[in-house]
Amino acid sequence: MKPRAVRGMNDVLPDISATWRYLEEVVREVVESYGYREIRLPIIEHTELFRRSIGEVTDIVEKEMYTFADRNNESLTLRPEATASMVRAGITNGLLHNQRQKLWTAGPMFRYEKPQKGRYRQFHQFDVEAMGYAGPDVDAELIILCARMWQRLGLSRLTLEINSLGTNQARAIYRQELVDYFTTVKNRLDEDSIRRLGQNPLRILDSKNPELGDIIAAAPVMIDYLDEESVQHFAGLKSLLDSAGVAYRVNPRLVRGLDYYNRTVFEWVTDALGSQGAVCSGGRYDGLVEKLGGRPTPAIGWAMGIERLVALFIACGGTAPPLDPHVYIVAAGEKALAKAFELSEIFRDGIDAVRVEVNLGGGSFKSQLKRADKSGASYALILGEDEIEEKVAGLKPLRSGEEQRSIPLAGIVAELGEALGELN
Repeated sequence: MKPRAVRGMNDVLPDISATWRYLEEVVREVVESYGYREIRLPIIEHTELFRRSIGEVTDIVEKEMYTFADRNNESLTLRPEATASMVRAGITNGLLHNQRQKLWTAGPMFRYEKPQKGRYRQFHQFDVEAMGYAGPDVDAELIILCARMWQRLGLSRLTLEINSLGTNQARAIYRQELVDYFTTVKNRLDEDSIRRLGQNPLRILDSKNPELGDIIAAAPVMIDYLDEESVQHFAGLKSLLDSAGVAYRVNPRLVRGLDYYNRTVFEWVTDALGSQGAVCSGGRYDGLVEKLGGRPTPAIGWAMGIERLVALFIACGGTAPPLDPHVYIVAAGEKALAKAFELSEIFRDGIDAVRVEVNLGGGSFKSQLKRADKSGASYALILGEDEIEEKVAGLKPLRSGEEQRSIPLAGIVAELGEALGELN
């Protein structure tokens, strides 16, 4: 029986991994240009961390977490998201004591849900968090940062949606309004919504059941119940986005799927990926650090699905820079092969970022040249007994109609570097 991958956990093959790497590098460069620093986190945490942070009455905690008991019978969970781990790391490592932190991380997350296009059981996220910042300026920065990423990547089919969830006190008033409203239509609610009605009615607004669409559309909106401080915060955010020329739409139904959010929430959505329209989502979680045992610390962040970013990049016609070798060395005979290995290392030492592939496994000149062409290399460097004897190499352009020429081995690094420079 052939081995098989776990359902919903996919291999990223070489043809697409080059695109992944390119996108990850661009995102990292943009994020770090705003002063955010990398932090690397474990993929396993104590289960209680996610129960306390994400919320007991969420699909993630109730249905989707990969949870198991270790040999000490401690309940551990593969991380379903990164924010809780970021906060935990900040608390346990003293990063938030009289400090402010701007951090990013990236890696795999795990949720047991029905696999479908753009939604997998092992998926990857890029996560950015700012902790210790209270004003709307950091909210705006994180959103503007995203807009710069889309610009760098040439992505135009994205729309920014924003909303405010207010403070806990304002949300308590709004919660009661929702309970009163949904109680009047309780006979039309599905099982999940009825359960959430008594525990967290805001979760009903996040329902994916299309049969509840008209009910949810007619429900009261949080923005009508905001406290004055949250109104001012939201107005400040909009003003800063306007000043930066970042277009947005206020979506009063945007609540996000996790319990720890308050005040600003936002999503970048696209019409290019079918039903999986959210590409980057985030918001404020000013009470989470204290809830997990730290000192009161305002905070905000966003997470972006890398699989969806890759899909959107391709849908928008994006292509990553090629990673094909610049030079493929064709070598016939033992002496030629030895010289090929010697030259390949000299090229790597002397030509910045050059990619060199040496033919392995032997073969005739004809078969090796076919491999060189198939590799995507710009040039084949040809070494045989005659070339070794004459201390030259043949340089054959593979992507143009130029003729093959001989290069003295004594000056080959400069000659090859000049030839490759003409490609850039």
